Amino acid sequence: MSRHSNAVDPSIIKEVRRRLRANYMPNHFGFRLMEAKAGGVVLRMRVGERHKQNHGVAHGGVLAALVDTTGGIATSLCYPAGTRVATIELKVNYLEAVPGGFLEAAAKVVRKGRHIAVVDCDVRDRNKRLVVKALMSFFVGPFPE
Repeated sequence: MSRHSNAVDPSIIKEVRRRLRANYMPNHFGFRLMEAKAGGVVLRMRVGERHKQNHGVAHGGVLAALVDTTGGIATSLCYPAGTRVATIELKVNYLEAVPGGFLEAAAKVVRKGRHIAVVDCDVRDRNKRLVVKALMSFFVGPFPE
């Protein structure tokens, strides 16, 4: 992948989909990859009963997991294959209650540094309402074994 291109090799997209299916948390919550390019990813989920808190709306922790997963994938696609990313900061604004339906999380890397990436993520409902706004920072690089 060229450093100046947003194109992502189809084999990488296939690998991202495989990892989502193999990872318990995103698989359990039903996160599905819709789009992927270097620095930008869209995941979708359907809000079901297992995602709701006792007031009948999507639990904030599930929504935080959605933005964190989306942002992490977007970050990883900006760096060479095999580079590890880890969340170091996550700020989530819950703007609207979500009683059900589909949600789409769109993450965009806004700063790609040598060891820190900053990611912006919007979550919209089926009516395109902005329901969650998040800003995240990720550590990028190899970790000690």
